[in-house]
Amino acid sequence: MEHLINKNVQSIEISGIRKFFNMVADYKDVISLTIGQPDFHTPDHVKTAGIKAIEKNFTTYTHNAGYIELRTAACQFLERKYNLVYKPETEVITTTGASQAIDIVFRTILEIGSEVILPGPVYPGYEPLITLCGAVPVYADTRENGFRLTADIIEKHLTANTRCVVLPYPSNPTGVTLSETELRDIATLLEGKDIFILSDEIYSELVFEGKHHSISSLLREQTIVINGLSKSHSMTGWRIGFVYAPQWLTRHMLKVHQYNVSCASSISQQAAIEALTNGIDDASPMRLEYMKRLDYVYNRLVAMNIDVVKPNGAFYLFPSIEKFGMSSFDLAMKLVKEAGIAVVPGSAFSTYGEGYVRLSYAYSMETLEKALDRLETFVKTHS
Repeated sequence: MEHLINKNVQSIEISGIRKFFNMVADYKDVISLTIGQPDFHTPDHVKTAGIKAIEKNFTTYTHNAGYIELRTAACQFLERKYNLVYKPETEVITTTGASQAIDIVFRTILEIGSEVILPGPVYPGYEPLITLCGAVPVYADTRENGFRLTADIIEKHLTANTRCVVLPYPSNPTGVTLSETELRDIATLLEGKDIFILSDEIYSELVFEGKHHSISSLLREQTIVINGLSKSHSMTGWRIGFVYAPQWLTRHMLKVHQYNVSCASSISQQAAIEALTNGIDDASPMRLEYMKRLDYVYNRLVAMNIDVVKPNGAFYLFPSIEKFGMSSFDLAMKLVKEAGIAVVPGSAFSTYGEGYVRLSYAYSMETLEKALDRLETFVKTHS
């Protein structure tokens, strides 16, 4: 009876990141640099808040949008950090991670045939959600532009069916960011058009030079901001995200959210209040450590004559593998089998990721040193 399954569901695949991770899980003595997950523990004071929440019986449903105390803290966080002003009562929804936030956004704004412009390469979590809506992902090649989706590239892909442009910066898989000037140019291009901007800012606290800029400060009425605590507070398993948008839009997204999950975990929400108040700067020591790791890994890759763009955020590098003369999947498998290293094939990030691999440096320096030593030996052998 499999032919009765929704055709949109049949057409999507498990994430290429997870697929490759699972594929190599049984190989022995492999150093994995695959998963985009901080290697830091959730801060102790946040864990304590979660424990106390259980002890104090915060174990019931919350408001669909989340505790008002959390929504207030989430809005204050955005205002203090990025000068973005949203009303906690009506313009923010607490979601089950940023992924669920993206899902309710697309299901609210997309219709059959709507087009969504995505930078290529890009995180693989957007396309399946777009497809499930009966909408069309439109990839814009950013490889010759330092992996940045800028106004001139967007303009080439605009049609009468364009409903949304996704700006996922800092970027997964490349780690690059957009400057304030580049965002201003995009705002000028899209202002007044019937086009939404989904600004996925989950890595906003992991910008290394300068500060994070959000296009919401320039084009608020058309922008939907996604953020959360997975990367900033090393809370991936707590599943707390946020979606911010004007009230007229949020009230419709809340309907989708309500029927989807009712509300985010009450325990996680209590921990999140602590994270966003007393832990407002918890990302700072993590960011400093990521900067050290970036410099180390980047310099090692350059010394191996591997072509790579130095990023300004997140915790990924996306080096070119053109010199090896094989597909990203084949090279990734060869690295597993011959060098004992696991990275993610670039093809997991759309066809525009072919010719690259993603390397996560969200691992200890000891792990990174061992992995890069193995990679260096491999490169010397195959040069």
